[in-house]
Amino acid sequence: MSFKKFYNKFFGLNLLILLFLSANAFAQNQGQPRPSVVIDKLQKELPVATGNNLYCAGYVQTNPVNTANKIVGAEDEQEQNIYAQGDNLYINVGANSGVKIGDIFAVIRPRGQVETRWTKKENLGFYVQEVGALEVIKVKNEVSIARVKNSCESLLLGDLLQPIEQRSSSLFRVRPALDVFGEPSGKTSGRIFMARDGREILASEQIVYIDLGAEDRVGVGDYLTVYRPLGKGNLFVNDENESVEARVRDFQGDTYRGGGFSNQAARKSGGKARGRVVTPEKAQEDRPQGLRKVVGEIVVLNVKERTATAVITRSAQEIHTGDMVELQ
Repeated sequence: MSFKKFYNKFFGLNLLILLFLSANAFAQNQGQPRPSVVIDKLQKELPVATGNNLYCAGYVQTNPVNTANKIVGAEDEQEQNIYAQGDNLYINVGANSGVKIGDIFAVIRPRGQVETRWTKKENLGFYVQEVGALEVIKVKNEVSIARVKNSCESLLLGDLLQPIEQRSSSLFRVRPALDVFGEPSGKTSGRIFMARDGREILASEQIVYIDLGAEDRVGVGDYLTVYRPLGKGNLFVNDENESVEARVRDFQGDTYRGGGFSNQAARKSGGKARGRVVTPEKAQEDRPQGLRKVVGEIVVLNVKERTATAVITRSAQEIHTGDMVELQ
């Protein structure tokens, strides 16, 4: 048998075997359920905020804070001034205050009165930073030893203790894609006046504070649209009317004179094209007032008297402090 005949016979046999195996596998798969995408189902059961964003988001309030209970010492205070998860600290409440092993306290740090130009409200309150949580591991008469259970920031001696507040986050809600051309809802509106850690340019999963609170009937889980007036939101001031400045005269060639037209694109005005320059500002005067651009979406996590804490869930571009928000 020649090599050519042997090769053709061998190749043909392998091709038949491959076709048989493929047909057999296809027959076995008939009636079997196909894999399905489960991400939509999982998303519906996921909270919009957890961990740091839920328990360390901070808040702005007007009601006074109880300053009696605080961190007064640490096991290794001779070697360190800042403390984190796993460190053992002394707190100034003990058995005489009803403290028991296993009690958990939130650790907070009031930072001061909020002053901002991004609101019309006169007194928003003072900013309270949430820095972590402690769990009591040993109780004495006047003090207790507590271990840092969670730290979002470095804990310091003098930080205040508050009863831990059980919080829950609203679940992910399936909704249409973010519409940057969306129409106003006509509902309550306010502004982002501050963000956590002093940030000014923001994106998804970051914490913001808005000047809408219980007095404005805002509730935990409310969705708000973030928007700004059309044409606003530059990171710098653009002092040019268009792409280039007007052409300087007297540099035309002797043979092919370019003339004295401006490079700022004259527009026709009236019945004749007179070459009058129309600036962008002038052109914008002919459009309706109040046009806006949607740049993101937030969900409320915590509500105080005049303010609320929220997390950014979606963003079409960077969000700024000063951007406006509106209940959906």
